[in-house]
Amino acid sequence: MNQPLRNDLQTINKTAVLVAVCLNDNKRSRENVLDELKGLVKTAGVKVVGELVQFRQMVHPGTCLGPGKIEELKLILEETRAELVIFDNNLTPGQGRRLEEETGRVIVDRSELILDIFATHARTAEARLQVELAQLQYNRTRLKRLWTHLERIDGGIGASRGPGEKQIETDRRLIDQRISELQSSLKEVEQRRERMVKQRRDHALVSLVGYTNAGKSTLMRALTGEEVYIADQLFATLDTKTRLWKIPGWGDALLSDTVGFVRDLPHSLVASFKSTLEEARHADLLLHVVDASNPEAEAQVATVEAVLEEIGVELKNFILVLNKADQVPDRMALDLLRARYEWSVSISARTGDGLDRLAQLVVDRLGDGLESVTVSTGIEDGKLLGWLSEHATIIDTHYSETTATFRCRISRSMLPRLRQRGTILEDHHDQSSLEAVG
Repeated sequence: MNQPLRNDLQTINKTAVLVAVCLNDNKRSRENVLDELKGLVKTAGVKVVGELVQFRQMVHPGTCLGPGKIEELKLILEETRAELVIFDNNLTPGQGRRLEEETGRVIVDRSELILDIFATHARTAEARLQVELAQLQYNRTRLKRLWTHLERIDGGIGASRGPGEKQIETDRRLIDQRISELQSSLKEVEQRRERMVKQRRDHALVSLVGYTNAGKSTLMRALTGEEVYIADQLFATLDTKTRLWKIPGWGDALLSDTVGFVRDLPHSLVASFKSTLEEARHADLLLHVVDASNPEAEAQVATVEAVLEEIGVELKNFILVLNKADQVPDRMALDLLRARYEWSVSISARTGDGLDRLAQLVVDRLGDGLESVTVSTGIEDGKLLGWLSEHATIIDTHYSETTATFRCRISRSMLPRLRQRGTILEDHHDQSSLEAVG
């Protein structure tokens, strides 16, 4: 059978059969195997006309699906006249090529689907660079099956594909050159963002992380009152958003919302989006938002934790935020999840229930290891203000004719260094007044 044409194919209104090969030892519920894939293809604009799931001890090395299931797939394709076959598995280049030969349809695996969704949703120059890099790294080993024009990342499953068979080696060199250029550009972006995050330390930084569509953007709007883009689809936004959050009992903090995760994210995509996740890496506190109503909530928690560890985010200071608690069908599952984590809270960002409890937990976590102090110094001492801006969170400032007084929060480990600056320091923790030796 001739291989299908992959050039100029768009996803909108295209029809597809969804396929998953699930290993028997997989902990995912058999009833919900295709649920996440359905969410992904809905986001991509694909119309689902058929489904096929196979449970095996291991995937077939040549075609992922077993021979019998391939014949079943052919019958489904004949009945539905579907234009695409979308796998919930990541396929090797050889598996994809053989499946296209067998079915005469464009075969799209999980990574390619996610990359194309990211390409469609990339809005900023940084996001487009990140997606292009991930696409090129993915496609480099698949030039025998597809070819992507380097100057286009318009998105759409199988979009902008041409055969390129006679140009494979040339294309590979061009891809390697472009990858090097993109990595260099993104390194500069990462360094610039890291400097920006470090400079923005006059407020505590709280970062929202979690599985895609867990309700992070809805929670950000509920907490800050600021308008943010919200859509009932996976990967609605790719760029980090930061807003001012006035926390009762604490003061101002910065709240950032990051790109959501899914299981089996392409490694190239995780690597290229490291700069976007810089806020999470430097956050004083992580709010791990979970869709508690999802039957796969526990597995999604594990997925997010694995991705965060992969990009170097330490999971020490965090709160597990069990969102959509008003939609949970089985409260026992929610209680079991809460019992596993010392710092956890159930909320509904949509209704506002539990947001006061979340705010109190945030205050408790941010205050862990911190002291509230009042520092008085001469009004001409600009160096002290600079030092406090870098090492403490300044809550408020008062000036008189000769003195400047700062009320701030600072790590207990930094108190000795503050005393060495020759200031009068009032420690609100033990209500003592200490005069440092100048």
